[in-house]
Amino acid sequence: MTVFNGERLPVEIFQLDKARMVAGWYSDVYFRNISIILEKLSKQGYSYQGQDIGNIEVEMQFFTRRQPCAIVGGIDEALAILKECTGYFDEEGNFVNTYQNLEVEACYDGEKVHYHGDPENVEPVLKIRGRYRDFSMLETPILGSLTEASRIASNVYQILEAARGKDILFFPARFAHYKLQALHGYAYTLGVSAYNRDYGASSHRYVSTDEQGSWWGGRGGGTISHSYIAAFMGDTPEAVLQFCRMMPRSVNRIVLVDFNNDCLGTSLVVLKTMFDKYYELIQQDKRDEARKYKLFGVRPDTSSSLRDESIEPLGDDKLDNGVNARLIFKLRKALDAAYQDWELPEEVQELARDFCREVKIIATGGFDPQKIKGFERSQVPVDIYGVGSWLLSNSSQEGTNNDFTADVVRVKENGEWIDMAKVGRKACNNNKLNMVKN
Repeated sequence: MTVFNGERLPVEIFQLDKARMVAGWYSDVYFRNISIILEKLSKQGYSYQGQDIGNIEVEMQFFTRRQPCAIVGGIDEALAILKECTGYFDEEGNFVNTYQNLEVEACYDGEKVHYHGDPENVEPVLKIRGRYRDFSMLETPILGSLTEASRIASNVYQILEAARGKDILFFPARFAHYKLQALHGYAYTLGVSAYNRDYGASSHRYVSTDEQGSWWGGRGGGTISHSYIAAFMGDTPEAVLQFCRMMPRSVNRIVLVDFNNDCLGTSLVVLKTMFDKYYELIQQDKRDEARKYKLFGVRPDTSSSLRDESIEPLGDDKLDNGVNARLIFKLRKALDAAYQDWELPEEVQELARDFCREVKIIATGGFDPQKIKGFERSQVPVDIYGVGSWLLSNSSQEGTNNDFTADVVRVKENGEWIDMAKVGRKACNNNKLNMVKN
């Protein structure tokens, strides 16, 4: 599966559309033209400078342009494409698979590779040697697989660096086509694992859909939505009580607290409502049932166009909009001290204090590396960040452009490999490449 376990994902998991892949349906048309021309030249016995061009063998290398580095993903899918779709059609129109004739070297998913702006000094993540017309049409889908997965993995890694390893909830499902969820969720795990490896951290993996976890055995997690609160006539505490009553204890109780644009007020009412039920069941010696009412976290998700009611404006109102540092500081202070206003017996004080102070703050809504870094520099007491659309970013200005390039860099002439690349490119090595068994 990855560099972290030394295994690769099975071909079947990608559900390749082999019939259309080998027909060039997913390829830029010029690659299909190349394949057709080379096949015809082979049948005609054409040669140029003494070389059988129709059957020319080449070495092609694939590398990323993301600076200064990228977390590699999509390797296993690229290999699946090669294994299933390398070959040609015989005279009867049957596809003949010739993958066994290729020599392939590849990194593992999850490796870190570097690029410093010089296309003559790159770290290839994939090398293919063999008859060019057998795999020329596969360049487009291979590049797409590498680019998409590596971009998500690298963005996740960048976010984790900004958050100093705090857990990141993976929330981009609604911002991309649903068929990409499995790939994106897998790439997310690569980014998390790479960060943990490099920083000795233990960040957890949280995806929001089951499909995002389908390639690596994960399951989606989540609690309530704004629409669910609306179904309870906007009564967040009642909506939460029914959620706790109905859902298994294994589901973390995380509550959206911005429905009425009063994160602090809503959080305090929810906290007290849940503690009352929790303590009632404790008194009845129903401790397992009581744990269903343990509040894991509150999630302010205030729109950037709104200022929460608990925040008094200071200067530029826009600085106070959305989920901002002042709101989080104020919310943390209120949560920690809430039990002091509950008029509880002395023997219950410690239980109530822990109940309040163990509540985590999950901040969501418009978070990107810049905003997270600002929070972290100011030591804003966020426990977990939820990040959505930014994780799909592909911008040169933000340093998230993760385009991959493929070049023919050598050809075989009279049984010997000779350098043959366009000006500005050359064959490069990468000690992270491993020979792939046929």
